[in-house]
Amino acid sequence: MAAPKLVIFDCDGVLVDTEGLANRRLSAWITRAGHPIGYEECRKQFSGRSLVSVQAELKDKGIDVGDDFVERWYRELPTLFAGGVETIPHVESFIASVKRAGIAHCVASSARLDKMHMTLGSTGLLVHFKGVLFSATMVEKSKPAPDLFLHAAREMGVLPADCIVIEDSVAGTQAGIAAGMRVFSYHGDPHSDREGLTAAGGILFDDMRKLAGMIPIA
Repeated sequence: MAAPKLVIFDCDGVLVDTEGLANRRLSAWITRAGHPIGYEECRKQFSGRSLVSVQAELKDKGIDVGDDFVERWYRELPTLFAGGVETIPHVESFIASVKRAGIAHCVASSARLDKMHMTLGSTGLLVHFKGVLFSATMVEKSKPAPDLFLHAAREMGVLPADCIVIEDSVAGTQAGIAAGMRVFSYHGDPHSDREGLTAAGGILFDDMRKLAGMIPIA
């Protein structure tokens, strides 16, 4: 297995531990709209997706979360994250290994840039990704479409076959595979959809300390 020329990180669930907070809030909002949904079901169905696509799917199902759903979500993020955001265990050591090997790296997330700045900034990870943050708002179709990962590769000047993707969601894993990239799917969270990640074509791992040796990066 050849070393990659570019490592593309997802953000939520790979770099920062935000999926729990986000999906608990989303399940509460959908439930308040008159369609009860549990946290685990919400997480399985919507993790890794852009809020625009989530809103569109809910609307197709007759679930009205309000026309201002996306703007309200981002407006209230500071409150949601007021208690702080944690990094994914040991991801900083993997980032350090990538940097030591001289491999290019970036972030490609369904979230807006301002959210990435907020979460990566509060955890101290932003310093590793200045100028190389890519959002689903930059492309026509969000994950599970390959558009975002292909956009990141083009902007970084690397062919898709020379990229690897680090993901934690089924939608993100599907997107990376569709882009023609190797995808390593993190399932260290007990709520991860291991079966879905496997079916999507990801190479599963549960500890960031194992990842450098699996790729390999040198």
